Amino acid sequence: QVLLVFAEEDEQSNGFRWACDKAGFRCNLARTPQSALECFLDKHHDIIIIDHRHSRYFDAEALCRSIRTMKASENTVIICVVQRHTDREESSILPLISAGFTRRYVENSSRMACYNELIQLEFGQVQAQFKLRACNSLFTALEKSQEAIEITSEDHVIQYVNPAFETMMGYQIGELIEKELTEVPIYEKKADFLDTINSCIKIGKEWQGMYYAKKKNGDSIQQNVKILPVIGQGGKIRHYVSISRLCNDNNKVEKTCECIQAESQTDTQTCRHKDMRKGSLDVRSTTSRGSDGSSQRRRSSMARVHSMTIEAPITKVINIINAAQESSPMPVAEALDRALEILRTTELYSPQLGTKDEDPHTSDLVGGLMTDGLRRLSGNEYILSAKQTHQVAGSLSSPISLNDIPPRITQAMENEEQWDFDIFELEAATHKRPLVYLGLKIFARFGICEFLNCSESTLRSWLQVIEANYHSSNSYHNSTHSADVLHATAYFLSKERVKQTLDPIDEVAALIAATVHDVDHPGRTNSFLCNAGSELAILYNDTAVLESHHAALAFQLTTRDGKCNIFKNMERNEYRTLRQVIIDMVLATEMTKHFEHVNKFVNSINKPLAALEENGNNGDGESIKTVLRSPENRILIKRMLIKCADISNPCRPREQCIEWAGRISEEYFAQTDEERRQGLPVVMPVFDRNTCSIPKSQLSFIDYFIIDMFDAWDAFADLPNLMEHLNNNIKYWKGLDGRNLRVLRPPP
Repeated sequence: QVLLVFAEEDEQSNGFRWACDKAGFRCNLARTPQSALECFLDKHHDIIIIDHRHSRYFDAEALCRSIRTMKASENTVIICVVQRHTDREESSILPLISAGFTRRYVENSSRMACYNELIQLEFGQVQAQFKLRACNSLFTALEKSQEAIEITSEDHVIQYVNPAFETMMGYQIGELIEKELTEVPIYEKKADFLDTINSCIKIGKEWQGMYYAKKKNGDSIQQNVKILPVIGQGGKIRHYVSISRLCNDNNKVEKTCECIQAESQTDTQTCRHKDMRKGSLDVRSTTSRGSDGSSQRRRSSMARVHSMTIEAPITKVINIINAAQESSPMPVAEALDRALEILRTTELYSPQLGTKDEDPHTSDLVGGLMTDGLRRLSGNEYILSAKQTHQVAGSLSSPISLNDIPPRITQAMENEEQWDFDIFELEAATHKRPLVYLGLKIFARFGICEFLNCSESTLRSWLQVIEANYHSSNSYHNSTHSADVLHATAYFLSKERVKQTLDPIDEVAALIAATVHDVDHPGRTNSFLCNAGSELAILYNDTAVLESHHAALAFQLTTRDGKCNIFKNMERNEYRTLRQVIIDMVLATEMTKHFEHVNKFVNSINKPLAALEENGNNGDGESIKTVLRSPENRILIKRMLIKCADISNPCRPREQCIEWAGRISEEYFAQTDEERRQGLPVVMPVFDRNTCSIPKSQLSFIDYFIIDMFDAWDAFADLPNLMEHLNNNIKYWKGLDGRNLRVLRPPP
């Protein structure tokens, strides 16, 4: 609100009135000092502009003094409008300041000049006064605090003490304000103890501990004290805040002192910097050291304002690095600064992209698989065709029994326990229904019906329902892909290291998760669904859209009909545990967290196991078991298992690898075609069926997503045959690319 005090209307007063209207400020106009005082008492304006050009009307300085006598004007900005003099020397502003004016305005009736003045006032003095008004509430809190609080300047001159401090120390506030802090914290009068405190607080760190202080009457009292430096102008320490609490016999505090990094130094900068793929951060192993000491310190802390922040593992890491910086030479300190910038980003596990030489195939794959789409650029709505109805048990024909499988299908599944098993031969033999048959055989081999306490007919019905809800029209994400992932999952579960690690319930969860992990997949990526504003994207808030849908629909299909409910005879708690694991594994197939899962696996499992082997503990079963069997690590292993099963195509025998490459490329081509038809953002432009190089796209995918992940998985599960296939397939794709061929196979 603005109050204009002008005896007569003129260009200057009209300029300010126009400026108030333009700025959206409420404006009042007073012609006399009396009406100005009455109006201010009623409205409490933020800005008062007084005309000082014509002394014959009223005394502007006397009016300003009168306003300043009112308590309501404490945070009011008062402007003095003075005449423009070009023929004499500039007059001093001190008399105006003494009268109570905030600043002067040399007359200029230009409307924009008036408007600019008001805007500068709003974002300058007025905003500062708002902050000062807010200080009253802070001082009220300090006045009512039961802890003794003392604030000193950077030179240790006392500026404020609260009533609790007066009561504790026996002083009145008037005896302390503006006096030097002569009674410094004393603990058994040891000079090294004082040096410890000063060495902390002078470099911007808070100190916490216990010391004896003298009251006014000479008595010594034992206090638990925290001293916090406050960083102000120029990044320097401008104040020290001391918070004290009496120690009593029932609540003795351990006689230790601490240095804790002041939050105000480090909490303002954030930097979006992505971690490079090859340099994973061993967050878990770093944060585990000293955690017991940290918890003891937290328990002994008086002020727990930041306790939740301190609890976060990443904060512990940052504090450790900050402490290491202090005694490090400059090059090391600068390197640690860069490390801190990386740690403060939310994208800790995503490789950095975007350089001018970046492979476009890699960029498009990352954009298409690891993001949730761009902003919608059209009004088109994409609705899944499968949204209309989902197949249920009652609508399907009677499932065949495991004992009645036709000979051709039985023959196609003879070597299903081997990695080189040909899923496409089974696809042909079953007329694109491989999931039911392979599922029956693998689930029987692992005793799934016995674990779930369900009949084989229920399992058969369930497999049929799930397979019916895969889209056979998709070239890649169909039930053959699901059967392929199920086969890979079963193969990994048979590896000795994996068997040592997982419980029967984990095996059951893994096989079920593999079966349902892409159910009702529309053959389009998450980015496409988000850009198209699909119902699923809206339902799941553009986050892990498909994976959330697969998991949710799988349980809906299973539990809605008793004929196919494989969980109906499970005990409640066991079902909840199984459900939780299945959901977690399905969600792990979402690619946005690919590098997070891989890096956590490497740092929490590969590296500790390698360290045990290097230290000669190869035969120490207990040490290995500790690494493998911890609940956190078992979760990481299950996630890694299904991730590797889901994108294991490059590790299959060459002909299978080529077939899968053709199928996924066709699905991406179809998506690009539809994006262009609908006017949507094209998330993977390189997948244009007329120009795409399939060998290049495969090499980019393998280099970016596959190599590191399967190196880590092979180191854990021992998979030499997969790695041999992978190397052979890389050579194959490089051979085609080297001949500038864009197709799946060389010409005859």
